[in-house]
Amino acid sequence: MTANKRVFIVGGVAGGASCAARLRRLDERAEIVLLDRGPYVSFANCGLPYYVGNVIQDEAKLLVATPELFHRRFNIEVRTQNEVLAIDRGAREIEVRDLNSGRVYRERYDVLILSPGAAAIRPTLPGIDLPGIFTLRTVPDSRRIREWILERSARRAVVVGGGFIGLEMAENLVHRGIEVTIIEMANQLMPPLDPEMAEFVRRRLQTRSHQLQLGDAVAAFESRPEGGLTVRTQKGGAFPADIVILAIGVRPETSLARDAGLEIGLRGGIHVDDQMRTSDPNIWAVGDAVETRSVVTGTPEMIPLAGPANRQGRIAAEVIAGRDSRFRGLQGTAVCGFFGLVVAMTGATEKSLKRAGVTDFQAVYLHPGHHVDYYPGAKPIHFKLLFNPKDGRILGAQAVGEEGVERRVDVIAMAMQLGGTVFDLEEAELCYAPQYGAAKDPVNVCGMVAANVVRGDVELADWSSLRNTSALILDVRDPGEFKNGTIDGAINIPLGQLRERQSELSHDREIWISCGVGQRAYYACRLLTQLGFKARNLSGGYESYRAFYPHPAI
Repeated sequence: MTANKRVFIVGGVAGGASCAARLRRLDERAEIVLLDRGPYVSFANCGLPYYVGNVIQDEAKLLVATPELFHRRFNIEVRTQNEVLAIDRGAREIEVRDLNSGRVYRERYDVLILSPGAAAIRPTLPGIDLPGIFTLRTVPDSRRIREWILERSARRAVVVGGGFIGLEMAENLVHRGIEVTIIEMANQLMPPLDPEMAEFVRRRLQTRSHQLQLGDAVAAFESRPEGGLTVRTQKGGAFPADIVILAIGVRPETSLARDAGLEIGLRGGIHVDDQMRTSDPNIWAVGDAVETRSVVTGTPEMIPLAGPANRQGRIAAEVIAGRDSRFRGLQGTAVCGFFGLVVAMTGATEKSLKRAGVTDFQAVYLHPGHHVDYYPGAKPIHFKLLFNPKDGRILGAQAVGEEGVERRVDVIAMAMQLGGTVFDLEEAELCYAPQYGAAKDPVNVCGMVAANVVRGDVELADWSSLRNTSALILDVRDPGEFKNGTIDGAINIPLGQLRERQSELSHDREIWISCGVGQRAYYACRLLTQLGFKARNLSGGYESYRAFYPHPAI
């Protein structure tokens, strides 16, 4: 890079701040200026719900880096409360307003990096601007929520949205002694998950007595004469609240790029190549405002996560400094914790595969303990692994449980990054001691179960076709287990009696086999297939059945 090149970065936090710091480490001579319209240039926005909940009590702990630190450590000029109004691409100039003084000025750039982030969605509904309705994206947002709770002695809250932020906010409001109602427009919580995996989340919240309104959308907000708000839904619900949190997603901040004539992608984010360069060769973009391709499907994606934003900032800095670095794409590895439950995922879901037109995949389900059963305290992990049935390539994983969830998903995420297959999971050598895992770790078991399918050792039945199949449903659990609940219409022949009672089965009718969590059904499939029967495994057994077809009382 030539001396005195002027680099302006619009927006801080994960993408912009990491880009600035990385670029300085690679180029000591560049003039680097970071502009942010907010009061803080680098803060831990993932920690904001926990500041609201008083888990994090000191606001200063949320501030990752200050303008003074950037100047002292990196010789980077940071101007907070400075909003970029326009980009003049022809003159290579930006127009900026100092929000403190109102002064509007222009700056010339050689290189421009856009990191404007994404804004919380506030739908245009009746009453949306009433006092007491909040979104959460910044430190000032969290401060206003905390102050409202204290000033109004809030006791009832409505959280609109049952995704990552919505559930984290619900947990933190409960932590402050506030009664919470969650309203989610989709028919499931955690919309990024496949529905049957989200059922485990619903059960947890149901057991904690939180009011859930699924499959319903907010219609309006109204003031209550005695104070507070009423949240009305499209299905006629009316929920009183002292405070409302909108957690229905984010929208990429692309107005600056649009007005400058930069290309916008198919999903509505700023279009960039794999070096984070926009359609203008002198302008890069990173973070929540950009769309990049999925490493699994190759389709454009926008996934607002801090990890990818940080890496994109580093990639942009390296390219600007002359290196041939490239962003590999979005994998969507994420984790969320609430009410003692951990949800983690990586790669594609079944929903996203179908949306992308991918049909050549299969899924296995399993429910192993996070460590060996004989050591006290084993907790189940509910797993779904998606893979290509021809070559075993891993396409995605979802897991829900109380312990050890994120560690297993991280292992699968790295295997995916290296182009791994289910056979690699089967052979993975992982840490083992009784209190931490098993000789066959849940990751190994995922690989083994899926590898059995790829090798042709077992065929899978389709849970979604259960209600319409003409196959015989065979439950191979013991009679006591069968009596306590089974798949509708199933017959019971315990695994230990199957050889002696095979004459009760027909070679002319397909048999779908279930057990508790899938292991005994696999044994039964192997037995019957070698005896000439047409057998398929209902992966994950009765535990998976309850997730696909939940009883209203569960």
